[in-house]
This record gives sequence, structure tokens and C-alpha cells, in this order.
Amino acid sequence: MIGSGHIGGTVARLAIAGGHEVILSNSRGPQTLLGLVAELGPRTRPATVEEAAAAGDIVLVSLPVRAYTEVPAALLAGKLVMDSGNYYPERDGQIAELDDGTFFDSQYLQRHLPGAHVVKVFNNIFFKHLLNLPRAAGAADRSYLPIAGDSDSARAAVTAFLDSVGYGTIDGGVLANGLRQLPGTPAYGTPYGSLEDEKGTPAGADVIRAALAAATR
Repeated sequence: MIGSGHIGGTVARLAIAGGHEVILSNSRGPQTLLGLVAELGPRTRPATVEEAAAAGDIVLVSLPVRAYTEVPAALLAGKLVMDSGNYYPERDGQIAELDDGTFFDSQYLQRHLPGAHVVKVFNNIFFKHLLNLPRAAGAADRSYLPIAGDSDSARAAVTAFLDSVGYGTIDGGVLANGLRQLPGTPAYGTPYGSLEDEKGTPAGADVIRAALAAATR
């Protein structure tokens, strides 16, 4: 985990429950993660960003978009990188290439990580819903998450990871199609219920496919 805030910390919890080992990092240093590590248990440990990037088989980048250019590109060459971020100019400042439509946020990260395989995932769901909606494979009320990435093998690996943490996958294809799951699209937030209801509402495959199809971006 490069970034261990709401989404990063939640994905860490789900990953541990799914049997994975987790390395946590953030910009403030390993010492600031000791409380979370103690809470999550022995299958997790704190690290620097560089240590997490070097050690991870799958790496989640869960950072403000303004910090993407600080991610250690050389250490992530050849690796699968899951991107959960969303560009919010009021938080990130104005980034000209995102404002003018040259890129969207995951393409911006992919440009910074030319040797990595970036897959957009986890950006369209409230972190409390993400925590509360996992279901076993085959459950009638299993929820689905959309993904997008240019590497077929990377998308397949993310699909397997999502399955291990309790979610089905709607494969949106190439990274450019990640536009269909950004803030302001039908797939963003709404399918999983109101923010006031922390338990969330299960969103099946048909619901997410329809939301992606309705996106106009």
C-alpha cells in the first residue's frame, strides 16, 4: 500500500481477511502506521514508500493525485499497480493536462510509471461501503467493482485479487475506459447506496454494467 488512508487502510483490511500479507506505507513514515499495524495484526508491517514499492507483488497507489509524481517509478517497473485515486482540483491544485483532457488521473499515473501496468479500481466506492459489502463468491448479493487497464494480464490479476477480498469484477477494458467510473458518472458511488447508510447497498454485475454503459464521459 502506497497510501494508507481511508481506501488504502480499507483495502488492507480486506486483503488480510482474504489471506494476503500487507505492507503499509505513507508519506509520513512507518512510525505513523504502528497503531494501524497493531490493529490489523501480524500479517501486516509498516515500511517506507520505497520499501513497499520494491516488495509488493501487487501495489495499491491510494494518494492524492498531486502526489503521483512522487511515486518511485523505477521500483515499480514491471509491476501491477492498482490506482484508486480521483482528481479533485480543490484538493490537488490545478493540473493542466488533466484540466484540458489530455489525460485523466490514471493515465497521468501511467505516464509517470511507464514500466508498470496501471489498473483503475476502488475509486468509485465509498470506503465504508467497500468495507461492509464483501461477499463470498456465488452469493446472491455480491457486489461488483469496475476496473480498466491496458494490460490483459494485469486486469486478470486484479480480478483474482478482488475475488479474494469479496468482490466480483466488471472488466471495462483499456485504461482509457476508466473515464466511465470517475466522479460524476453513474458508476461513481450511487450504485452502492447512500453515504448516510454505512452498510451500503449491494450492487450486482448488471447494475454496474448499466452504470458504465450510461456514462457519457
